[in-house]
Amino acid sequence: MTVEQRGQVRLELWPADAPGHVKNFLDLVRKGFYDGQRVHRVEPGFVVQFGDPQTKTLPLTDPRIGGGGPGYTIKAEFNKRPFDRGVLGMARTDDPDSAGSQVYLMLGPAHFLNGKYTAFGRVTSGMDVVDRMKVGDRITSIKVVDK
Repeated sequence: MTVEQRGQVRLELWPADAPGHVKNFLDLVRKGFYDGQRVHRVEPGFVVQFGDPQTKTLPLTDPRIGGGGPGYTIKAEFNKRPFDRGVLGMARTDDPDSAGSQVYLMLGPAHFLNGKYTAFGRVTSGMDVVDRMKVGDRITSIKVVDK
């Protein structure tokens, strides 16, 4: 994953723990879904979130930002992976089966999410880039480099 003016982040995905989430994320990546999107949420010590396609065209102050997705949802795949620093999780509403495309990278541990949200990967390099990400930063591209 390349973040404009920040650098590169490499992710490892966990298909054994969340096969549907990994497949969904990879399908979206291969379609270029995330390319050009902007980070719309940063909570210091907690998460950096992106995946709302509306961030490509709407101002980040628009109240609809944070509500966009791919036009479908997927079922939750809660697992035993803890939400530690660097974990990749799938955002959702109060409905456990409402995830679609919005993802977050953990800036710190948040074990209250364990068993309630789906963890499906982690940062393997570039956590320093994640730490510097701000609202409005653009995801230049995400590419699949290993299977």
